[in-house]
Amino acid sequence: MKSRIHPVSRPVVFRDRAAGVAFLTRSTADADQRVDWEDGNSYPVIDVETSAASHPFYTGTHRVLDTAGRIEQFRRRYENAEPTGR
Repeated sequence: MKSRIHPVSRPVVFRDRAAGVAFLTRSTADADQRVDWEDGNSYPVIDVETSAASHPFYTGTHRVLDTAGRIEQFRRRYENAEPTGR
């Protein structure tokens, strides 16, 4: 690798506020806030709104939309509407 062209990778704590979960990983992101981690060291912390711990796809709580019902609702709403011609 060429020197001085890659960003610095450092340990960072990402904290998911919605799920109350935090995890330590490496990232090029930096933050002003710091948190004391389980190993006794202090790391920069970045608060995120969604992670794998709280995202519905990963937690299995996602909803499947009834697309056929949506189409029927659209047709009922606009079947008697007159076209606007020019």
